[in-house]
Amino acid sequence: MSNRKIWVGITLLVLSSLACGLTFRTPTFLRSNPLSQTATPEGTSAPQQAQPTVQSNASPAPSDRVVNQPTAGPTPTLVPASGRNMLDQEEQVLVNIYQRVNPGVVYIDVTVAATQNSPGGEGTGSGFVIDKQGHIVTNNHVVADASTVNVIFADGTSAVAKIVGQDAYSDLAVIQVHVPADKLVPVALGDSSNLQPGQMVVAIGNPYGLAGTMTSGIISAIGRTLPESVNQSSTANFINPEIIQTDAAINPGNSGGPLLDSHGRVIGVNTAIRSTSTGLGGQPSNSGIGFAVPVNTVKRVIPQLIAHGSIQYPYLGITSRDGLKLSTIANQLGKNVTDGVLVFEVVPGGPAAQAGIRGGDPQNTITVQGAPIPLGGDIITAFNGHPVKNYTDLIAQLTDSAKPGDTVTLTILRNGQKQDVKVKVGVRPQ
Repeated sequence: MSNRKIWVGITLLVLSSLACGLTFRTPTFLRSNPLSQTATPEGTSAPQQAQPTVQSNASPAPSDRVVNQPTAGPTPTLVPASGRNMLDQEEQVLVNIYQRVNPGVVYIDVTVAATQNSPGGEGTGSGFVIDKQGHIVTNNHVVADASTVNVIFADGTSAVAKIVGQDAYSDLAVIQVHVPADKLVPVALGDSSNLQPGQMVVAIGNPYGLAGTMTSGIISAIGRTLPESVNQSSTANFINPEIIQTDAAINPGNSGGPLLDSHGRVIGVNTAIRSTSTGLGGQPSNSGIGFAVPVNTVKRVIPQLIAHGSIQYPYLGITSRDGLKLSTIANQLGKNVTDGVLVFEVVPGGPAAQAGIRGGDPQNTITVQGAPIPLGGDIITAFNGHPVKNYTDLIAQLTDSAKPGDTVTLTILRNGQKQDVKVKVGVRPQ
C-alpha cells in the first residue's frame, strides 16, 4: 500500500472484514475457520422447584389487602386466517429466494502458502456465480495472497478456481472455475441506485464454515463509507463510497456472498461488520451492523477485472476528511456555506495541483473532533454542475461518472468568489 496522504476520518469500534480467521493475519482480517456442520445444543437450566404453600386458618381482617394474586387477563386471540395467509406468503418469498439463489452461491476454501514472514494457513469465504463462463464474484480479501482457491457448489461439486482479477479499493475480486454448464446457476444482478432504508434484504453465505446459511433483515442505511482494503491494519488512504448498511446477520465467512432484495436480485456483496463482541475463535461476531459493497459498483468493476485483471480509478489528488460538515465550521470559514468539500491539501504534481486548486494553510488550523483542519483552502461545491454534499459524495460522483483522461469541471469557492475550474482526471496511484 502506498503512502498516499489522503486519509479518512471514519470512527469504528471494530471494523472487521468477514472472510477467514487466519492466525497469521492482522486482527482486522477475519477469514472464518471451518466448523463441523453438527449443531451443539445449548445448555439448559433445571426447572425451578415450587415453594410449599403455608396454610393458615386465620381470616384476614376486612381492611387487609391481599396482594400479588394472579389477575385473569384477556383470552389470547388466534391469528385470523387472513393474517396467517399473509405470513405464509412472506415465508414463501424467502423460501423461493433460497431455492432459486442458493445453487448459485459457492463456498470458497483458500490456502495461503507459508513464507519467510508468515506461517501460512487456511480459511473460507463466500461467492456467487455471475455467468455461464464460470466467473464468480467474491471479496478481494477472501482470496488475497491465496496460493490455492477451491470452490464447492451447493450440490457438493468442487473445482479448483483461478484468480482472474482483484481490486483492493472496492474489495472485489473475480475467480473462475471450469465445470459443466449445468452446474453454473448465475445470480441476477439488481440495481443499488434507488435503495431505501427499510427494504427487506436477504444474505446467503457460509458463516463460520456453515455452508448455505440464509439470514434476513432490512437495509439500515445507505451511503456509508469503508476504508479501502478493510483487511489491512494500516491507515486507509482512499474510501469505498455508497456502502449499504444492513442488520441481516452476517459473520466471518459471509464475505463475498450476496446481499439480495425481495426479488432475489443481488444488491450488494457482504464485506464487513462493526462489532464489539467476539464469537468462535475470538473472531468478531454479528452485532446487527453489517456492510455490503453496492451492486452498481460490482457492475462497474467486475467487467474490467475480467477483461484486464485490474481497474484504473479516476484521481483528483486532493485531501479532505470524510464526514466533515462545513455547516459546523461555517463561522471559522467566514463563509455562509453548508455543503461542499474543504480542500485540506493538494498532492504536488497531481491533477488538482496542475489545474490550480489550492489547499489549506497548515499554519492556520482549527481542531474538530480532536484533529487539526487547515483553513484557507478552496471549497468544492459542485462536480460537473451537480451539487457536492461532502467528500464522500465527491468521490462517489467522480468514480461513477469519470474515468482517467476525462476533463471535469469543479465549481469552487475561493475568497468568497465562485468559479469553475477544469481538471484533467488522472489515474489513482497503485
